[in-house]
Amino acid sequence: MTMNAHDLTEQSPLTSIIIITRNGLSFTKECITSIFQHTKENFELVLIDNGSTDGTLEFLQTVPRARIISNKENKGFPGGCNQGLRIARGENIVLLNNDTVVTKDWLKRLIWSLNNHYSCGIIGPRSNFILPHQSIPQLSYKTMDQMHEFANEWSQKNEMKSYEVDNLSGVCMIFKRDLIDKIGGLDERFSPGYYEDTDFCIRALIYGTRLLVANDVFIHHYGSSSFKIDRIWQKKMIHQSEKKFFTKWSMTHLNEIRKVVARERPFSRERHYVPF
Repeated sequence: MTMNAHDLTEQSPLTSIIIITRNGLSFTKECITSIFQHTKENFELVLIDNGSTDGTLEFLQTVPRARIISNKENKGFPGGCNQGLRIARGENIVLLNNDTVVTKDWLKRLIWSLNNHYSCGIIGPRSNFILPHQSIPQLSYKTMDQMHEFANEWSQKNEMKSYEVDNLSGVCMIFKRDLIDKIGGLDERFSPGYYEDTDFCIRALIYGTRLLVANDVFIHHYGSSSFKIDRIWQKKMIHQSEKKFFTKWSMTHLNEIRKVVARERPFSRERHYVPF
């Protein structure tokens, strides 16, 4: 696989971009192609395949700058991410869904926000299909060219702007390697997925770091509507993970996050750290 990696800045700190795949080959190809087209920073791809049967693994093996783990069975999103965290070599770590398309200077801007905001633990971008407080509603682009045009204009208009939030979506998040040394990885009780990202955010808040949205970064997210998934199964998984999440943190609604964080502090390695 030959891709234009532009002028990668080899001397910049390494960023590990962790992507979990389970089928969805066309989305994965578009995602990885966009990374090579729009990322000038020094990066490695950490690709975890959860038993794909559509040629995804064969494609991943052609990708440059990639380290690959091939699971025979589905380890779920948290389990796959933890495998990636164990082998990631970067100072910065990005968790990125395989059905996203990144845009010009996305990583440069995310790293700038991470490095230039006091006590920042995790940063997320804006997107079209994401948590409400990260979403930009009523977007009118119809093609990927129009999307990139919009993203570029949005980034310039919101240069270096950000705002604080209580939780971030695992669709795309960046953090320093030392954060996982402090709070651990993703809690695999939430496998195959849902709420492990919110749990990770809560533990980062309990530790004393802040969560920010980089308002000058927009990435496109196709979302689960693009995958041929069983809606009944999906609703069941969401409900089960939600129940586990609310039980773990003794809460009944996500608007109680700040209250839970205040109650749980200070961070206890025995209670809050998640081994990975």
